[in-house]
Amino acid sequence: MTIFNLFKIGIGPSSSHTVGPMIIAKNFCTLIKEKEYFPLITRIKIELYGSLGATGVGHQSDIAVLLGLLGNHPKTVDTTKIEEIIENIKNKSSIKLLNEKAINFTMKEDLILHKMHSLPFHQNGIKISIYNLENELFSKIYYSVGGGEVISEDEITLEKKDEKFLPYNYSNAKELLKQCKENKITIAQLIFENEKIYKSEDEIKSSLLEIWNVMTECVTNGLNSDGILPGGLNVPKRAYRIHQKLKDKRTIDPLAFVDWINLYALAVNEENASGKRVVTAPTNGAAGIIPAVLHYVINFLVNKEDKEKVITDFLLTAGAIGLLYQRNASISGADVGCQGEVGVACSMAAAAMAEFLGATIEQIENAAEIAMEHNLGLTCDPIGGLVQIPCIERNAMAAMKAVNAARMALNEDGTHYVSLDSVIKTMFTTGKDMQNKYKETSKGGLAVHYVEC
Repeated sequence: MTIFNLFKIGIGPSSSHTVGPMIIAKNFCTLIKEKEYFPLITRIKIELYGSLGATGVGHQSDIAVLLGLLGNHPKTVDTTKIEEIIENIKNKSSIKLLNEKAINFTMKEDLILHKMHSLPFHQNGIKISIYNLENELFSKIYYSVGGGEVISEDEITLEKKDEKFLPYNYSNAKELLKQCKENKITIAQLIFENEKIYKSEDEIKSSLLEIWNVMTECVTNGLNSDGILPGGLNVPKRAYRIHQKLKDKRTIDPLAFVDWINLYALAVNEENASGKRVVTAPTNGAAGIIPAVLHYVINFLVNKEDKEKVITDFLLTAGAIGLLYQRNASISGADVGCQGEVGVACSMAAAAMAEFLGATIEQIENAAEIAMEHNLGLTCDPIGGLVQIPCIERNAMAAMKAVNAARMALNEDGTHYVSLDSVIKTMFTTGKDMQNKYKETSKGGLAVHYVEC
């Protein structure tokens, strides 16, 4: 129950398909080194199952695994050298595990994508095996469950031990609101107090501001990057051109702010699609929504002296809502469709925007509910397995939907027919009922029914 499980610094294009597999591969190599298998290994085999197998190449899961085997971590990997590193592995047909143990390795024989088969626990499954000649020494199954979170097969049934005692524990939105009312605190204050169980006050603030700084760098880089997105669809980047048009534009159009919110979201998700540094919020596929709304707030609506508090309260409030989805539903597109990624991010951003605008806790809950209610059933159908179409535009649309949801909630008194808990449950059951072809496999929806213009 920490928001820093939701906000992670990593690389694109996917938290579940890129960040998660890189962490898994690094964890596995660290484990086999500890078990003293390094002197015996002659081969390593990686098998990607389910959604990872179906869209792994488009989401750069194959590249992420190789980077993880080398010992890289998503937060610190040098994104400028990735292409060179991968080409070196291919050319030499070898890989150096944790940059220590060199073994023969070929993409064709040692990295296998099972496009039609899944492992039982989750659609994003990875099996890694090591061999001495033909003899298997050790193997382990992992799952990338969304937002860069990973779990190994043997951890699934383990009981949690030594859980931290949170001063304001809650398992659903009803309990969250009750805690706030009884203790006369805001949602942001409640989460801040809970986070103090894990970090000091200064560490919490610095971590939140670090997240914001990466979001800001991502937007800046996106606004100044022109060209074509990688992957083969030849999708042109738009943020640069739109920014050139907007930055010198003087207008009396009262809706001009919409262009800026759209622009910020496009900039982030073009960076994500290019495999650059982003913040999972709560996933990479939905990484542009919260930064877009928060950039609008910071750049257009607040004074400089209020900036730091606005940023921290915004992220704390958004995080509180995100934790509800992570705990009671899913934030994985491969599990419940894009409603679990873009829908959740939209709901988080709506709540945070409402908080900034002075909403009551009931209105904040209503804003989060409205945002998800109108993302229910949203499929995950990336064309070509790439996080580009419809993903990039979808973030821009959801960012505006979040602002609208917040404003709708503010015009009411907080009472509403459908609770946030109900809509979270509905999202989860809808996702489970959804056919797998609509859940990040590129086997349905726009992925198979598009015609190039």
